[in-house]
Amino acid sequence: MAAPIPTSATTPVPSTGQAFGRGLRDSLPFLLVVIPFGMVFGVVAIEAGLTVAETMGFSIGVFAGASQLAAVQLMADNAPIIIVIATALAVNLRLAMYSASLAPHLGSAPVWQRALVAYLLVDQSYALAHEKYEANPKMPLPARFGYYIGSVTLIVPLWCAASLVGAILGNRIPAGIPVDFAVPITFLAVIAPMLRTLAHVAAAITSVLGVLLLGFLPFNLGLLVAAVFALIVGARVELWLTRQQIGQG
Repeated sequence: MAAPIPTSATTPVPSTGQAFGRGLRDSLPFLLVVIPFGMVFGVVAIEAGLTVAETMGFSIGVFAGASQLAAVQLMADNAPIIIVIATALAVNLRLAMYSASLAPHLGSAPVWQRALVAYLLVDQSYALAHEKYEANPKMPLPARFGYYIGSVTLIVPLWCAASLVGAILGNRIPAGIPVDFAVPITFLAVIAPMLRTLAHVAAAITSVLGVLLLGFLPFNLGLLVAAVFALIVGARVELWLTRQQIGQG
């Protein structure tokens, strides 16, 4: 008697180990920018007057490349401490939005897992995880956690190692080696796939124009003001789009 022909194909559910391995593999391209980005931070931190130990404490304790870089650059310019803290917090506001975006997917995980993901929340791994979760809504919770941890397993130690190398070498890195390319490339790679709606595009354009137009403000205050305007514009456009959809419905 012939075996019954299945009426529909089933998508295999990945195990936690398989999801971890997939996250590890998906993170590999980002290492091309994470390593030079970490070296840039190490160099700038030493030039700002930090010791190697302070630089590593900063990198391991804060673990947020963009805000670390902004903070040490302001410290090098002798900016008031309140400006340094406010700028670092403003740059890191995106992590609060990342957290809110991942909450529907990881919010039911144990506290220690959520705490670990919160500490290890970085742009590259967020982008990978969010796309994976959205594309696989039936992915079990252990596999989701495994995928995220896999995506940061190489990024975390290599970021810290690169920071250490940059701090030790300092300004001895030859000027002909353009390690600073990693900073803009990193954010372009992360942000570009996220510009999916008009609200996202409007916020991005507003932030770029704001930074350019307010570049004359001291201590990079234009960045803070531009970020506020971008959030307002994005929220207003999102509200307008929602009203349009309700009106058409």
